[in-house]
Amino acid sequence: MDSQDIQFATDLRTVITRLVKKLRKKSVTGQQFSLTERSTLSQLLQHGQLLPSELAAMEKITNQSMSQILNYFLEDGLIIRTASETDKRKVIISLTERGKQIITQVLSERDEWLSEAIKDTLSTEEKELISKAIGPMTKLVDYD
Repeated sequence: MDSQDIQFATDLRTVITRLVKKLRKKSVTGQQFSLTERSTLSQLLQHGQLLPSELAAMEKITNQSMSQILNYFLEDGLIIRTASETDKRKVIISLTERGKQIITQVLSERDEWLSEAIKDTLSTEEKELISKAIGPMTKLVDYD
């Protein structure tokens, strides 16, 4: 890699990190949860039902750490644990209505702020440029 590639990577990482931090701060509701907790709630919202081991793998944390998060969510009334119909040893995790409302509110608060920021700061051309970058950015996120 040459120095231009490294500088590009540094600039991209810096701006993405700053945007993510800003988005976190713009959700009052989301500030009560850690990054992993918010992400876990989002995974459950997106997938509906998951095994604890699947959630741990998605979040790249140990099963024990996920178990602690899920116990906290259970105590707070955010999730339901249901025995699997095919394997009674397994437990399926899903969001309660309260859990769905909270994570939806977090995402909505962030989307509203970002939409307002885009409207107030970007030209039509800049919006189109960012729109075209979403596909390549998704490839980066999916890269392992």
